[in-house]
Amino acid sequence: MVCPLCAEDGGALVWRGERLRVIRAQEAGFPAFYRVVWNAHVAEFSDLAATERAHCMEAVTVVEQALRQHLSPTKVNIAALGNMVPHLHWHVIARFDWDSHFPSPVWAAAQRPSPAAQEAAVQALLPALESALRLQLAPLAAA
Repeated sequence: MVCPLCAEDGGALVWRGERLRVIRAQEAGFPAFYRVVWNAHVAEFSDLAATERAHCMEAVTVVEQALRQHLSPTKVNIAALGNMVPHLHWHVIARFDWDSHFPSPVWAAAQRPSPAAQEAAVQALLPALESALRLQLAPLAAA
């Protein structure tokens, strides 16, 4: 069986460096759902060398900071699960108190309908956010 994160980007590619990439996931109800995906196939964070772990977490930090700066979310969720796709990737998700699942995890049952107007407002901010992300991640490209 081919690993889906080895075979394709795993979402809308925002930025790619030598070691990792950042994608926007296509998760309904969560317009600012990003993933930092390690390019090489490894299953666990501890499979990386110390310098690689630092590099990976720097990218996660850059994504979190950009979400906070551009979207002012209620909270940013960060998770590395890999139960369904055992390829190292971090979920970095802007959460809002109006989202359909808040305060529960995005993987829980919805507590209310998705608010289309608020989601559209966030969606409209993503081009500027992603442009800033590319600039902020650029120093990590060959590092």
